[in-house]
Order: sequence, then structure tokens, then C-alpha cells
Amino acid sequence: MNKRNFQPAKVHIHLTPGEALKMLRELQGLTQNELAHLTGINQSNISALESNQRQMGRERAIVLAKALKVHPAVLLFPDFDIANVA
Repeated sequence: MNKRNFQPAKVHIHLTPGEALKMLRELQGLTQNELAHLTGINQSNISALESNQRQMGRERAIVLAKALKVHPAVLLFPDFDIANVA
């Protein structure tokens, strides 16, 4: 496959950081309690993050990303689209 045939992925839905967190957690088959155990962040805080009642912040994103084996930007900027950057 050459570069001329390459089609960039398109965003089909827009996610908040909390929705991205929940989606990644569920895709990995983890409960909130299991993620809490892996991260040291209590379950009620994970619930608040997933429901967008609490902002994630850089430090929490790093801890969560390590547990979920993703880059922190995946959690903090789930809708980032380089095509829209000036």
C-alpha cells in the first residue's frame, strides 16, 4: 500500500475525556474498582471523572494512562484533529 492510497481516520463521534476514560476502561475489561486498585485513585473519583463531574488534569491523566497502557493525550484530548490546527 502506498501513501496515495492512505485514507486518514475520521472522527465519527466526539468524546469528552471522561467518556474516553470509560471507553478505554471497558474495552480492557476493567471495573472502576479494578482501575482504582491499579491507580490508587479511589473508585468514587473515577466515577466522577467518567461522568465529567470532575476534571481529569495532567497528573491524573498520566496515572490513568499508565494503568490503561495509552498515552495521556488519548485521555486529555480524545477529539484532537491535526487538520483543524492553524
